Amino acid sequence: MTASVFFGCTFIAFGPAISLFLFTIARDPLRVIFLIAGAFFWLVSLLLSSLVWFITVQISNKESASQQKGLLIFGVVLCVLLQETFRFGYYKLLKKANEGLLALSQEETMPISIRQLAYVSGLGFGFMSGAFSVVNILADSVGPGTVGIHGDSQHYFLSSVLFI
Repeated sequence: MTASVFFGCTFIAFGPAISLFLFTIARDPLRVIFLIAGAFFWLVSLLLSSLVWFITVQISNKESASQQKGLLIFGVVLCVLLQETFRFGYYKLLKKANEGLLALSQEETMPISIRQLAYVSGLGFGFMSGAFSVVNILADSVGPGTVGIHGDSQHYFLSSVLFI
């Protein structure tokens, strides 16, 4: 049962993204490279957010509840701002890279349009974000133990995966 729940939840969570990848991105190596680079930029933004969070938690007063609440709000705002900053920086980098690809190619048109760049890099960001959001739920679905025995919802995994 645990393997079927694991694979079912994985395909529910990542089915649309995998199908978008297979039908629109996988045939073009340049798009695959941009997708992986987008996922990498999301990971770097998460690393910086985690580093700032770790430092602020270490220097804060752990006894003060109001300070901890303010620290949580600060962490969420900082994480969102860093992710959006990295997304904008990645867009600017891709725009320059696309101009460089145009200068190197013999064709007169750009090898990939700005809209395609936005789509591919956004899917890369989404893959990594979804993977980090669902990995704990999928780890629980493999076992040992069964969620829902002691009065919990029988639809925990399905509802968790659908809301990602």
